[in-house]
Amino acid sequence: MRLLRRAAMLLPLLIAALPAAAQPTPREGTWTASGFRFHGGEVMDLRQGYITLGEPTNPAVLILHGTYGTARGMLGANFGGQLFGPGQPLDATRFFIIIPDAIGTGNSSKPSDGMRAGFPRYTYTDMVAAQQRLVTEGLGIRRLRLVLGNSMGGMMAWSWATDFPDMMDAIVPMASQPTAMSARNWMMRRLMIESVRQDPAYLGGNYTTQPPALRLANVMYGTGTNGGTLNLQRAAPTREAADRLVDQRLAAPPPRDANDFIWQWDASRDYDPEPRLDRVRARVLQINSADDERNPPETGLTERALARIPNARLLLIPASAETLGHGTTGNARFWREDLARFLATLP
Repeated sequence: MRLLRRAAMLLPLLIAALPAAAQPTPREGTWTASGFRFHGGEVMDLRQGYITLGEPTNPAVLILHGTYGTARGMLGANFGGQLFGPGQPLDATRFFIIIPDAIGTGNSSKPSDGMRAGFPRYTYTDMVAAQQRLVTEGLGIRRLRLVLGNSMGGMMAWSWATDFPDMMDAIVPMASQPTAMSARNWMMRRLMIESVRQDPAYLGGNYTTQPPALRLANVMYGTGTNGGTLNLQRAAPTREAADRLVDQRLAAPPPRDANDFIWQWDASRDYDPEPRLDRVRARVLQINSADDERNPPETGLTERALARIPNARLLLIPASAETLGHGTTGNARFWREDLARFLATLP
């Protein structure tokens, strides 16, 4: 009995120490949307990169990455490793997981493929329209059990729910708001973009080497709008520690291509699903962090918008020295149990 009691006491510690569950082998592919028409009228054959896990006979789940991310980035230990393994909330033996590369990233069409500054200035509307064609025409899926996205992916989840309201049972937008791009969120994006555009080496997008401002603008924006106040104070409690963090970030590889970078961040310029929230049919679980620098909860914007939608609720993760501000929701351990409970309520 003493051994049994000791085993029972140790079990929670052993479970906490276990690595993220193994995911099924991802399958990568590309599909071309022929004659794709952008909102500005430009037409081209648009390549869409994507990753799937599981079998297409299972209920389909669409996972959407953040700005300048990729589908492969959603498979990491802190995200996919917490969700797609056996017994986890989005177990890929029970769901068909679809993770597209958004226009401008990964294996999807982007300015650096050759068109450079001549590539259409796409928006989230274009990105979601391309994803919808990939899901329906490329993969033959007519209905989604869930659309879940983080940051830009969260905003695109809202666009899915308003552009194609009858295509999904539920959405889980994270680190986002169903309201217009505005205030600090847009001001910082605009300043980051202008820092690169106004670099003399940018040459109107026809540069021969990547503009030096690209590295600095990326680090400046990431530091100013991500990381969490309490977490950064813990990580850099002195000027010397803060300098080390800055040096590390400046030493990291910069974004690969300036045009890809600018087009991707600029795509959020006309995001505003709020006027069409009455079109939302899906059940909604909005997940934000209380220390999110880009979507500060004290404005009350999210709560007022969600009040207009039946079957919508907000999960606000409390700020702590463990949370990462806008980056909090990139770690599924903060919300995966809430996701599991939400999925269990769906009809």
